[in-house]
Amino acid sequence: MDKQALEKTKQACARGQKRGLHFIMASVVIWLMVFIVHITKLPIETKNLLTFCCTCPLMPLAWMFSKPLHITFNDKDNPLSPLGIVLSVAQIPYLLIVMWVFAAVPDKMVMALAMVFGAHLLPFGWLYNSRVYYFMTAAVTVGALLVGLLFPPHVLALCMVVVEIFFCLLLVAENRKLA
Repeated sequence: MDKQALEKTKQACARGQKRGLHFIMASVVIWLMVFIVHITKLPIETKNLLTFCCTCPLMPLAWMFSKPLHITFNDKDNPLSPLGIVLSVAQIPYLLIVMWVFAAVPDKMVMALAMVFGAHLLPFGWLYNSRVYYFMTAAVTVGALLVGLLFPPHVLALCMVVVEIFFCLLLVAENRKLA
């Protein structure tokens, strides 16, 4: 595939997937659930275990959001469509670091999870030709580090909810330019 054909295929992927908006919307719900878990009076180990549980409904939530947005969840006609799933799954090994933080420094686990989430956004900037993804990679990763070092996990989780809503709005604006 030549460069021009690749760019056309990436453009079609960005348009058909609306630059992954359905997944970012799902992450708003997940970070809201993490926030709710972390404002409880449960022990930090229990909160962290529940935080991992909160991440489980990502795919079903993204699928649910894809329906009203008219996003083809798995576009079999675009050869780059499976790459989005591969890029998402690629973050799973990094969750081992988060699991280590769970045991070693429990009150920093949400920070580590947020940083892994932020870092995993980087290749989507290339896939979707999206400056928003590049910007949010840096903003989320550095922001999570700073907020996570200075504040308790529930504050970081609430910040993530706000940042993810902002991310959705930026994607909606960027997607309008595709139409």
